[in-house]
Order: sequence, then structure tokens, then C-alpha cells
Amino acid sequence: MSALALGVIVGLTPLVANGAPQATAEPAPPSPSAQAPAPASPLQAPATEPPADYVIGPDDVLAVLYWREKELSGEVTVRPDGKISLPLLNDVTAAGLTPSQLRDRLTESSRKFVEDPNVTVVVRQMNSRKVFITGEVEKPGFYPLTGPATVLQLIAIAGGLKEYANAENISILRMEDGKSLSFRFNYRDVAARRNLAQNIQLRSGDTVVVP
Repeated sequence: MSALALGVIVGLTPLVANGAPQATAEPAPPSPSAQAPAPASPLQAPATEPPADYVIGPDDVLAVLYWREKELSGEVTVRPDGKISLPLLNDVTAAGLTPSQLRDRLTESSRKFVEDPNVTVVVRQMNSRKVFITGEVEKPGFYPLTGPATVLQLIAIAGGLKEYANAENISILRMEDGKSLSFRFNYRDVAARRNLAQNIQLRSGDTVVVP
């Protein structure tokens, strides 16, 4: 029964045979499943488009689509060795390439089997992009990085700081061009809206250490 029809029925005062009105029924509260779901975190939300610096990595899920060549199309997972397997082409290295670079490689490799191949590479899941958090948080471990996310957001996703965490001396460790970099993060400052520049955006491979 629709909500409008229910409202009409509840709004009426039905009569019994002797003319005495019956008590009207209160509408039932909406069930939790009918309420709007909470928005997903930037770390866990499905990616609509890979970030500009994205390159394919192991465990990523790709859809390779050939125009008018369905038998060559398919969804593949990048293996630990960085390769994917496709009909006719067999093993193709995908790790380390951008989706457009992989598309170009597949297009060139397919010319011996297909005349004027038209290939599209769609990223279904970016499982290779991860950030790590360890130390005095409720849920340490790794989390997929499928969109922009800051240090404060990662701490929130990890359940927050434990009671005795050293909130003023959190570190972000990063490898960049073969060099180890370290950034300091003062949770109390950021929570008080001071020195907000230290709440940097995380990159794939970053590790947040909460002493």
C-alpha cells in the first residue's frame, strides 16, 4: 500500500455499529533499512575515475573491451607478476602502465588478429592503491585508497586514536624517488583547527605511525 493511501486511511475515524469512534492507528516508524545510507568514506568509496597519477598494479581489476569483438573482451585481475591474460594475446604486462598506455599496447598487439582494433580499458577496482596505519589506533592495518583522503580521515576510518596514543607526534612515512620522507602530524592541533597544512593528502604506499 502506498504512503499516500496509508495516510488517507489513518486520517479517517471509522465508526462501529453503535456510533462510537475507534482509536486511529499510529503509523509505524520507518525501518532502519528504509533510511538513507551513510556516505562512504573517501578510502572505501567506489572509484568513478582513476586519479591523475594512477598506474595499474597487482590485484587491480580491469575490464578490457573490444568494439565488436566480444570474444576478446573480458574482466581480468592483474596477477602478482603484473600481467593479465587475454584471449589470443595470452599474457600481457599491465603493471606500471596507465590505462591509456595499456590500451595502446593492446591495440598494437591485437593488429595481427583484428583489423583496426578499437580497445577500451576500464578500471573496475583499484586494489593496488593502499595506505597503512599502525600503532595506537583501534583498527590498524591497510586500507584501499580509491580517492583523495587525508591523515585525519584515515585515523577516523581506523576507529580513532586509543586512549594513550601520543596524539602530538604522529608520523607519515613515504617513499618518493627512492628516498624515505617523514612528515609530522599533530592530531590535537588539527582537531583545534590549527596548522591545518600538516593534514596532508595521502598517497598510495604511505604509512601513518601513531606512537
